[in-house]
Amino acid sequence: MASWFERFKADFDLNFIQANRWKYLLDGLGTTLLITLLAGILGIIIGVFIAMIRSTYDKTAETARPTLGRRLFGVANGLCRIYLTVLRGTPVVVQLMIIYFVIFAWSDNGTMVAALAFGLNSGAYVAEIVRGGIMAIDNGQFEAGRSLGFNYVQTMRFIIIPQTIKNVLPSLSNEFIALLKETSVAGYVAVKDLTKGGDIIRSRTYSAFLPLIAVALIYLALVMFFTWLVGIQERRLRNSDH
Repeated sequence: MASWFERFKADFDLNFIQANRWKYLLDGLGTTLLITLLAGILGIIIGVFIAMIRSTYDKTAETARPTLGRRLFGVANGLCRIYLTVLRGTPVVVQLMIIYFVIFAWSDNGTMVAALAFGLNSGAYVAEIVRGGIMAIDNGQFEAGRSLGFNYVQTMRFIIIPQTIKNVLPSLSNEFIALLKETSVAGYVAVKDLTKGGDIIRSRTYSAFLPLIAVALIYLALVMFFTWLVGIQERRLRNSDH
């Protein structure tokens, strides 16, 4: 009777060595990281933009005059609220499938479509993180900006946003880690990401244990690595406050 080590070695050879099946995982890892990076950048751009609109509307709600510009700003704020409600209130995998099979049904670039879908979803969460950071800034900072001759936009750009980014950076980093794990459903639209790579191996070898465990361990290693980076980042931010 073969020992457990011999059976493990045979399964390992079947799943990863034969026909260079390990390349499915390597290629899938590259696709996963690319989607996460692009979606993270898009999410930050969308999130900061929406956060600025919503926080500006909230902070000026009591003092702004009822002008046409104010009404238009109110419409923009309402659209942002709808965006946040829809994107945060529906599953990301459903959003991904709608964008891929309905909105971009003509496209054959699943990786870019997936990055767009995850970026739009991440933007909703980033927006609330950044908005919370802006609202936490003391109003005296805005008054200091006006005393320096800055208008509202300049005050946000040079005074408020830099402080906000510093305060919410750990939360944004954790959102990036969550985004990394969320991309595991990209295979629903035939994107050959890391999870899909493990599933392809399983379909070829009819062996589920090692391919799926390998995928889980790779995700775990990535999350631990980025968590370690976030920890270093948080310690540097704490030290910079002293």
